[in-house]
Amino acid sequence: MTNWRKIFAAAAIVIAFTTPASAQERRVYSPPASAHSVRGTSAENGMVVAQERLATQIGADVLRQGGNAVDAAVAVGFAMAVSYPRAGNIGGGGFMVIHSAERGQDVAIDFRETAPAATKQDIFLGPDGKPDPAKSRDSALGIGVPGTVAGLALALEKFGSGNFTLAQIIKPAIDLARDGFVVTDDTADTLSFMYQRMARWPNSAKSFSRPDGTPLHEGDRLIQSDLAATLTAVAEQGPRGFYEGPVAEKLAKAVRDSGGIMTADDLKSYQAVIRAPVRGSYRGYDIVAMPLPSSGGTVLVEILNILEGFALADMKQNSAASLHVMIEAMKRAYADRARYLGDPAFINAPTNILLSKDYAAKQRATIDLARATPWADAAPKAPAREGSNTTHYSVVDARGNAVSTTYTLNFPYGVGLVAEGTGVLLNNELDDFTAAPGASNAFGLVGFEANLPGPGKRPLSSMSPTIVLKDGKPVLVTGSPGGSRIISAVTQVIVNALDYRMDIAAAVAAPRMHHQWLPEDVRFERGFPEEVLSELKARGHKVVDQLGQTSANSIAVTPHGWEGAPDPRTRGAWAEGY
Repeated sequence: MTNWRKIFAAAAIVIAFTTPASAQERRVYSPPASAHSVRGTSAENGMVVAQERLATQIGADVLRQGGNAVDAAVAVGFAMAVSYPRAGNIGGGGFMVIHSAERGQDVAIDFRETAPAATKQDIFLGPDGKPDPAKSRDSALGIGVPGTVAGLALALEKFGSGNFTLAQIIKPAIDLARDGFVVTDDTADTLSFMYQRMARWPNSAKSFSRPDGTPLHEGDRLIQSDLAATLTAVAEQGPRGFYEGPVAEKLAKAVRDSGGIMTADDLKSYQAVIRAPVRGSYRGYDIVAMPLPSSGGTVLVEILNILEGFALADMKQNSAASLHVMIEAMKRAYADRARYLGDPAFINAPTNILLSKDYAAKQRATIDLARATPWADAAPKAPAREGSNTTHYSVVDARGNAVSTTYTLNFPYGVGLVAEGTGVLLNNELDDFTAAPGASNAFGLVGFEANLPGPGKRPLSSMSPTIVLKDGKPVLVTGSPGGSRIISAVTQVIVNALDYRMDIAAAVAAPRMHHQWLPEDVRFERGFPEEVLSELKARGHKVVDQLGQTSANSIAVTPHGWEGAPDPRTRGAWAEGY
């Protein structure tokens, strides 16, 4: 049997929950006195909920003009590349889950970044053979080949209404980049302290500064002329305007001049992929979520399968009893994530086993209702093998279509590099690879051989865009940013809505906790009663009172139509319907 304690002894010092050093991550969210006091936005026909107001309004306008949920989602994706630079992007990648009522199918679109062809397995190791986090997080070596443009274009082509061309969908984003917008809300909150990180790259500093060289402040206007030109090339030529020709050459040059290895050929060869979504069930509802290379769907369904055997509705919401079983379910599912999951093009993960009710029953049987399970005892037992920064938005329309999209640059503003002449902020997404077996990424997630770097590989992700169906119709659309915290956030929104029958605004606003197997900490937002935390400590849980940001912008069906719940954890998150 694997000696897990020995494997992790050497990693104990670096396995601490390391997150991007930003005030946004350190900010502690204090829920309202009662989450039930929070109100969502209602609409009869369609709804868009995102972390930024201008992009949300652009998506809602597309719905009003006769677009479907995919049309609106693509418009939001391109607009947030302009209006939400810390995570909205065309220089990163992500995932989209679509419920197409019009076509009678559910699909997942994978537009995750890929590693350049020159990537070697030891790319993020130092001269001593040990992981060097600076290489993957702070240098151009961490830049993956961006997938967002390809993914959004593919979604529009295959699942859009046909009422809009790509050029029409992108035009509002071009106008926003060319004419500028007033810096406010989350962008104003984050630019001031992230500017120092971006200032390492002269073009980045210039892109987000005042004439006197200081970072833009709230009330200043952000104009992105180069980004407008790049978006115009995509509008006129489709994805080829980004992945080939002048834009691609400029992107590759910027990366290589900064010490990276991405080439124009890497860009030209990039392909978004349509995949079958992960499917599960929970208390009579169908869960439709993202498959590998996102771990989100697999881990989410495994957690829910374990929880299904407990009568959560009989336990008070966020009581010690309910939190204990959720922590224990998360512990086991995150352990399986570390051991088995990676890019499906390179590994054969036992997903059918991990998603099965029988496997969940075996996992559930190991949970002691009175005591926390030691992390080593929750390590995966090798089932038989088969032959942050990030943003989330949700969209529904009057036709019954639904889209859940999460995309990312990894850290806020990615690696901080704006490619000269393009206006494109580039990601540091390759930090999501495991630099060496047993090493952890910036969010403390441990990985093994399944997620080592390699040419063309897509790093494992925690992004969890999710749609919940009842009788084939969407009842909940959710997801979140937050690195490793994404899956636990989505789990709690679903449990709050389905087990505790909370309206979606209350389900989103309620305080959240997070546990990911290693490190052993269970992290909590403010808002949990002290007696609950004390009881969890008595059961053996290591309680820490700092969670870090999540933002589960969600939509749910009500008897009166759609209710949109922008997460109050992000200043400026917005819901708009019609």
